[in-house]
Amino acid sequence: MIMLVMVFIYGLVIGSFLNVCIFRIPEGISVINPPSSCSSCGHRLYFRDMVPVVNYIANKGRCKYCNASYSAQYPIIEILNALLYLMITLKYGWSFYSAAYCILVSLMVTVSLIDIKYMIIPDSLNVVGTVIGVSIIIYNSSLILDKLIGAAVGFLIFSMLSFFTGAMGGGDIKLMTALGLIFGVKGILFITVFSFLIGALVCSGLIALKFKSMKDKIPFGPFICMAAVLYIFCGNELINVYLKWIW
Repeated sequence: MIMLVMVFIYGLVIGSFLNVCIFRIPEGISVINPPSSCSSCGHRLYFRDMVPVVNYIANKGRCKYCNASYSAQYPIIEILNALLYLMITLKYGWSFYSAAYCILVSLMVTVSLIDIKYMIIPDSLNVVGTVIGVSIIIYNSSLILDKLIGAAVGFLIFSMLSFFTGAMGGGDIKLMTALGLIFGVKGILFITVFSFLIGALVCSGLIALKFKSMKDKIPFGPFICMAAVLYIFCGNELINVYLKWIW
C-alpha cells in the first residue's frame, strides 16, 4: 500500500511536469530552462509553489503573487496521470512493462493536449515513442520482427489514409509508426480500429451538442492516444472476447 501511494505521488509530480511540456514544447521553449514562473506576472515559482494539486486547492486556483487565475487543466492532468500510473502498477506489477507503459501514457496525455490545442504532434514526442519501442525490443529481442512489422503496418495504413483522404497529418503517421513499434501487429491493428470508433463517437457527440460542425477540423491524435491507452489496459481481453464471439 505504501508503494502504491508512492506511485500515485510520483504520478502527480510527473503530471505537473507534463503541464510544462504541454505549454512549452509547441512554443519551442526548453522544458528545463528557464525555471517555472507565473505566465501572468512572471514571478518565479519555487518548489513550495508547485506542489501538485495541493497548491492549486490551497490558493483557490490562483497565483499567490498576482492573484491571476490558473486553468483547471493543471490539477486535472496531474490527477489523471497519477491514476493511470496507479492502474498500470496494479495491472502489470513491478515490472519493466509497468515502467515503459507509465512513460507511454504520460506521452499520450501530452500528445493529446498539444494536438487539441495546437493541431500538431511535435516530432520530439514521436521520438520519445520510438525510444520506448526500441527499449521494449532490447528488453525482449524475440519480439523484433513483430514490432518492426507493426511499425510498418502503422506507417502504411495512415500514409495511405493521408494520401487518399488528406485527413491525416504527418504527426499522426509518425505516432502510429512509433506505436506499431511498441505494440506490434496485433496492437497497431487494435489501435487503428478503436481510434476510428472512438473518433466517430466523440465527433458525433460534439456535433450533436453543437460544439462542432461538420466543417470543423478535429485533431485525430487524441483518438489514437485513447485507443493506445485502452489497449494497454484491456486490449488482449477485448480481442479475446471478439475472437470467441466470431468463432
